[in-house]
Amino acid sequence: MDKKVKYFDYPVQFKVHEKEYMEIIRETLSRGAYILCEDLKRFEENLAKFVGTKYAIGVGNCTDALLLSLYAAGIGPGDEVITVSHTFVATVEVIKFLGAKPVFVDITDDHNMHVELVEPLINSKTKAIVPVHLNGHICKDMDKLMAIAKKHKLIIIEDAAQSLGATYKGKGAGTFGLSGCFSFYPAKLLGAFGDAGAIVTDDAEFAEKLRMIRNHGRGKGTDIGLWGLNCRMDNVHAAVLDLKLKKLPDWIKRRREIANMYNSRLSSLKELRLPPPPEENGDYYDVFQNYELEAERRDALVKHLNENGIEAMLSWGGKGVHQFNALGLNNFKLPRTEEFFSKAIMLPMYPELKDEQIRYIVQAIKDFYAKR
Repeated sequence: MDKKVKYFDYPVQFKVHEKEYMEIIRETLSRGAYILCEDLKRFEENLAKFVGTKYAIGVGNCTDALLLSLYAAGIGPGDEVITVSHTFVATVEVIKFLGAKPVFVDITDDHNMHVELVEPLINSKTKAIVPVHLNGHICKDMDKLMAIAKKHKLIIIEDAAQSLGATYKGKGAGTFGLSGCFSFYPAKLLGAFGDAGAIVTDDAEFAEKLRMIRNHGRGKGTDIGLWGLNCRMDNVHAAVLDLKLKKLPDWIKRRREIANMYNSRLSSLKELRLPPPPEENGDYYDVFQNYELEAERRDALVKHLNENGIEAMLSWGGKGVHQFNALGLNNFKLPRTEEFFSKAIMLPMYPELKDEQIRYIVQAIKDFYAKR
């Protein structure tokens, strides 16, 4: 059966705004503006303003953002970095590629880092903490995490790939630590037409170092000031993202409306553990990159939804990073993370999702649990 509701519908979003997208692409290409041009500078300035930092540095993707941030912060062989296994492998692979050791901490019921479990993991080798703000929800109790980092003189690099626009006590994702890293993968809140990412920071010296590393270590002119890489954001991506950034508040508003619809219609099902509903005046302003819940008999539910034309997803195939045997990290025991991955399911979530599609998804879930 053809999918009635896709998990994310790329063609629909393109069609809605096709004229604007093609105009900005044509205008940018007609100027021959490809690499490190004014479009990128303008997007970086607007992104920093949106997030609430002094600087933003456009890079090729969020993996680049994480790698450059840790590299520029001096993380290397022998160092330990505390993070979570409930994340995309990119968060952890950059730690390994720098020769450092990832140390996993378990998650809480909000699916993010359990801050209360962090401090016992700190030792003389610990140099950084990478909290991951998943699904558009900032890691719980960033105040305490920052206090722990300050006490032990540790660096905080935020993986905010999924949380552009989210806030905790009015402070934006990516603005707590030395830097914050964002993804503009096509399915993200702010998606490019391909891979793209960015780093935000308030540290002028760190920002300049990042700009040099992303461009082969180049400083002003042709001078090479340090060993670098090629991690630049393409200028056409920047131009499109700058256009999309203006639409992002409305897209976030719609995502929160969809989350409210899911929560209000599914809250009566005892077999489900739902994410926190959108708050208007609470500490957390969630942007719902994903709508991820925990479900009893999850695999059977996914099969039922697929049979009814609804494309549901399992986070990273239903495994935490430490559960991929080939990576050699299965010495970690993370009971809440492992329980989560046995039950987690993500429902369709994108601004163009129609109310009738949401009702159809909800009814399919209710039908599944009513018959079993």
